[in-house]
Amino acid sequence: MKILIREAQKKDMNSVHKLIVELAIYEKEPDAVEIDVKELTSMGFSSEYPLFKCLIAEVNNTIVGAAIIYNRFSTWKGKTLHLEDLIITKIMRNKGIGSKLFDEVIKYGKKIGAQRISWNVIDWNQSAIKFYKSKGAVIVKGWSIVHLSGNNLKNYS
Repeated sequence: MKILIREAQKKDMNSVHKLIVELAIYEKEPDAVEIDVKELTSMGFSSEYPLFKCLIAEVNNTIVGAAIIYNRFSTWKGKTLHLEDLIITKIMRNKGIGSKLFDEVIKYGKKIGAQRISWNVIDWNQSAIKFYKSKGAVIVKGWSIVHLSGNNLKNYS
């Protein structure tokens, strides 16, 4: 099986959005995706400073995976690359696609001079945790993810 990893194009965003929805369902948050294809495309391609970069995994000219990444800053480490999502469609998991896509994320992080690459993983997703540990990642315990969004953000005064 030939796996092609490439940068996403505008025309790929419908497929990427479907992968995002598939991930939300897998993570037991089926109604959590508020962004639509138009917004996703605009935020990734239509501005002078795109908010994210997306790498695509293709098999037989079909998009089967995506990695959404963006730059961050760490007061401890400096330039940081954040991996927002690493998504492989369910029927294509455990075929080496995620590993190849992840390797390209790391390669890109090194290319831009990132001192750290960070991402989140749900604690019950033991297969993902095992995968990341096999790649040399350290799972940091004792930290919580904090969000202020939706009406809480809108009504904040």
